[in-house]
Amino acid sequence: MRNRHCRGAPLTAELFPETRRCHRIAAGAVLLGGWAQSQALALKAGVDAVIASAPWRHMQTPGGRAMSTANSNCGPLGWQSDALGYRYLRTDPESGRAWPAMPAVFWSLAVAAAEEAGYPGFAPDACLLNRYAPGARLSLHRDQDERDAAAPIVSVSLGLPATFLFGGARREDPCHRLPLYHGDVVVWGGPTRFHYHGVLPVPDGHHPLVGRFRINLTFRKVR
Repeated sequence: MRNRHCRGAPLTAELFPETRRCHRIAAGAVLLGGWAQSQALALKAGVDAVIASAPWRHMQTPGGRAMSTANSNCGPLGWQSDALGYRYLRTDPESGRAWPAMPAVFWSLAVAAAEEAGYPGFAPDACLLNRYAPGARLSLHRDQDERDAAAPIVSVSLGLPATFLFGGARREDPCHRLPLYHGDVVVWGGPTRFHYHGVLPVPDGHHPLVGRFRINLTFRKVR
């Protein structure tokens, strides 16, 4: 069901009991609370299918440090980080094969969430999968390796809760701290497309579907 109050709803710190809640974080940025809950089983099955072909791995930053998150990709293009920098590749550098196809449930949910957030016509060609064990984090950064800057970023959370940081156009700008739970989706684009964001260290816990992990699916339109 389409939530027609989504695009203008201000962000608040209150936690609502309803399955689906929607808040505007900033201009062009929206939290769709619980949006993916009804598709969680299918999404987890899709994750398992992708990982069977392109297993989790810890990428290296250009500076030579191992990322605390484990990563994989699906879709025509896959995001890669190593000593050569950040870039998108058509093949998995570890196997030499094309990345696994994007599961249909991934595609349909990302497109629907983008439309709900005010970005109709989103057609992702890359999905980065991140797996957070307890203590894993994501430093403040901005997604700027995509050629198509008009398309939004769609980020889906599964499993353990986490605190998402959403900042401004400069690294030193203040950040919103958003608690994200299983099934939450964050969409940002337009004036906030290149804003800094990150994830605080994930606390320990256990989720009945995902276990002792948080899994994040990030959809992008690269070209």
